[in-house]
Amino acid sequence: MTDPAAWLLSPADRGNPATRIDAADVPGEPDRSWTTGNRVLAHIDGASYFEALHRVVEETGPGDLVWFTDWMGDGNLRLTGEPGSEVVEVLGRALARGVDVRGLVWRSHTDQAGFFAPANRHLGEQLGRRGAEVSLDMRVRPGGSHHQKFVVVRHADDPARDVAFVGGIDLARNRRDDQHHAGDPQARRLTKEYGAHAPWHDVQLELRGPVVRDVETTFRERWEDPAPLTLAPWRRVADALRRVETNPSALPPQAAAPPPAGDSTVQLLRTYPHLGPGRGYDFAPEGERSVARGYSRAIARARELVYIEDQFFWSHDTEHNLPGRRRSSTNEPHGNDVVAALEQQLEAEPGLRVVIVVPRHPDQDGINRQAQLLARHRALERLVRVAPGRVAAYCLENTAGTPVYVHAKICIVDDTWATTGSDNFNRRSWTHDSELTAAVLDPVHARTLRMRLAAEHLGRLAPDEGVGPDGADVGELDRVADCKTADGMVEQFSLAATHLDDWYAAGRVGERPPGQLRRLPRAEPPAALRPLARLLLATVHDPDGRPAHLRATESY
Repeated sequence: MTDPAAWLLSPADRGNPATRIDAADVPGEPDRSWTTGNRVLAHIDGASYFEALHRVVEETGPGDLVWFTDWMGDGNLRLTGEPGSEVVEVLGRALARGVDVRGLVWRSHTDQAGFFAPANRHLGEQLGRRGAEVSLDMRVRPGGSHHQKFVVVRHADDPARDVAFVGGIDLARNRRDDQHHAGDPQARRLTKEYGAHAPWHDVQLELRGPVVRDVETTFRERWEDPAPLTLAPWRRVADALRRVETNPSALPPQAAAPPPAGDSTVQLLRTYPHLGPGRGYDFAPEGERSVARGYSRAIARARELVYIEDQFFWSHDTEHNLPGRRRSSTNEPHGNDVVAALEQQLEAEPGLRVVIVVPRHPDQDGINRQAQLLARHRALERLVRVAPGRVAAYCLENTAGTPVYVHAKICIVDDTWATTGSDNFNRRSWTHDSELTAAVLDPVHARTLRMRLAAEHLGRLAPDEGVGPDGADVGELDRVADCKTADGMVEQFSLAATHLDDWYAAGRVGERPPGQLRRLPRAEPPAALRPLARLLLATVHDPDGRPAHLRATESY
């Protein structure tokens, strides 16, 4: 039996005594900061998640709650693809039924900086006109963001129906793609390699059971933080001119946790930055880095396979990753990046393998692309150097040969501990922006999720066979029985990528081999661009949100 105390963080390990998230999990057990008795279902790709969200919200009634957070939002996103399923229409109908609808939407930086402030503001205004209360939240570090992406739904008359969705999928265009990865008809352009409708791979968890209350508590802590939503005078003037409500109303009393719904143990891990003197969050005065701490603890237990899907996988130049430099043997993440935990464990465990799936191309051009390529190249080179032959990196493409943008944030350790959330494998997500991830301690869930992802990437999905209680298509896991073990999955991924790469090398003669997997090309910026790329990486793309004493001790 898996011991939660060995894999998960205690309240003291979380390092944030100001939070309420651990206070009511198990009365009388102060060292327990997780919930048991949860049902966990993974929605692979946005179409599945949005259909489930649409169904859940349409079933709400008077006195129920629908609360959400968003990094990017589009009110005209059609959850099912049909007219009338737009986010603002679905939530508007819920409001008309007497549902309490509230949102915490990141205010965002300007469009000129490559962001989407008008779209997020418009989403808030659209919902506000229908009676929702949406706060545009800019309580972040300079250059930072609120990156959490979750929805919590609670029912006044039937707590057994309560549900939360946690993962990497925003309520935004581009996300409603499916296993075929033809892209979202409601598209935002990425870079030219991804075409007009960028194929998009992502994952969101559906959570039922006591953990729903923890997700709600995360929303409540941010909503009830007394700090102003923005400190910028020009934003305050703009809000006054638009008559934007900047003082969130009081929340209703919090109900008890929903009853048990399954067999999974779930712990919520979060990142909140250190905002500086006099600016700390009321619920995290020194910030919170339980994402970093939770990953480090789990990776330190890895013996067979760490499987990662991530939008980014980055490292920095530090004295600890220079050739010949020995590092601490502790399990604490050491240095100024997040790769150290994997690097240390690969050195300690000669049988450990790491498989990584990332986008082939960054979603930016120019020098910003070079900064991201530099970060990824350094991360992979570090791991390959300490464990040659035991680290494999892949990218995805659809059957038309268009690259798939991997936006999923997945980490599965030894088919035991599996995370799905908003956090990426980079320093920004571990220290600088707000993040929320669900760490599920359940061997059945972990293995099922890994095998379902393998089925999609190996091209072994068969549509229209129905869905079982674990979210897998009927027969889906049988079609990837050769991936049940770590050795099997490593071998099948390698074979599939080799066949597809060889087909391209031979001039695409004959039928295209099945699957989505290609080996990730090693790409590093030209030497002349590396100094600027390194500077942009450290200051813009992957800044450090830790307080000074943690930076000085190189800990989290």
